[in-house]
Amino acid sequence: MKQLRALTLIGPGFVVAATGLGAGDLVAAAVSGASLGTSLLWAIAFGALIKLALNEGLARWQLGSGTTLLAGWLQYLPRWMNYYFLVYLCIWAFLVGAALMAACGLAANALFPQLSINSWASLHSILAIVLVLFGRYSLFEQAMKILILLMFATVMAALLASDWSSIADSSSTTLNDINQHFNLVMALIGGVGGSVTLLCYGYWMREKGWHNADSLGLARVDLTIAYTITALFGMGIMILAAQSAPASESGTHILLAMADQLGVLLSPIFKELFLIGVWAAVFSSMLGVWQGVPYIFTDLSAQWRKNVETVDTRNSTYRLALLYIAIPPIALLYMGKPVWLIILYSVTGALFMPFLALTLLYLNNRIIIPALRYGKLSNVAIVLALLVFTFIGGQYFLS
Repeated sequence: MKQLRALTLIGPGFVVAATGLGAGDLVAAAVSGASLGTSLLWAIAFGALIKLALNEGLARWQLGSGTTLLAGWLQYLPRWMNYYFLVYLCIWAFLVGAALMAACGLAANALFPQLSINSWASLHSILAIVLVLFGRYSLFEQAMKILILLMFATVMAALLASDWSSIADSSSTTLNDINQHFNLVMALIGGVGGSVTLLCYGYWMREKGWHNADSLGLARVDLTIAYTITALFGMGIMILAAQSAPASESGTHILLAMADQLGVLLSPIFKELFLIGVWAAVFSSMLGVWQGVPYIFTDLSAQWRKNVETVDTRNSTYRLALLYIAIPPIALLYMGKPVWLIILYSVTGALFMPFLALTLLYLNNRIIIPALRYGKLSNVAIVLALLVFTFIGGQYFLS
């Protein structure tokens, strides 16, 4: 009975996992499936495992210290690191806001072409604003769970109807092929499960009422189930791409090509079902970013001003941050992305995940209460994450 009751209490993990599964992750899975078959399924599983370890470390810190990870950064790290993070956060939020709007617009336009992509993109952003400002966390979590169920069920339905013999034939890939697509392998490992959005888990734990070390076990169950579903969804996209072998397309358009091919190979209904699943995936990511990232801005503001502010959706800083993410990036849909902004985003972004792993190693080995400090297995997992993301970031600077 206790186990069943615990399953009804979980939720923040589903929210953070769905938020981190954006259009870029779907595209990477689709491209790898179309070009390399199913030989890179392990990369998705490995990436989900690393993100699970990082998220568990964040939960461990917050539940053991009583403060958010941002508060730990401000208290125990040099000041310049926090300025770096603020710059990265502002650029990241702006560009990710535009990318999520474009992805939602593309998915909705494919289902209902009566409105343009940009019109659908703007409507999705406005809808997300309304849901965040006028709905409580419980409503937000339920909406996210419904979207996760929708995206998972549609992909699983297509898989059940698929010809598995053709899928098995598509998995014959040599080691040389994988070496030639090494950047794709790194994209799969690094992309699944999000980056900055991992920080939102701490605020969603608070909304759920998880405040002390006793909740760590529940958080682990929550994260394990959530990242398992995320990994299975990403694998499902890769398998379907291996079967449908969509024509080479750029960006998110490969997902539309996949839908067309699935409609031909399976049944026309599966084209619509797949597009609904893609829409659910990208809209859940938008909704999660719109609801969660303003918490980070609000927390930063409160910590820097040393004010005892309520970090919730009623805070004025929260609402200003929400508008910053949801309104100005609409302009990028019409004017394109400035090159200098992309470069700055890439440079600062390459440093974030190693920064996160390194700070978790420090805080959870030296500062946190002894009872919750990392053991050998946790240290190995975080060191592995540090090495992987340092290598990925290094590849960017060398390229």
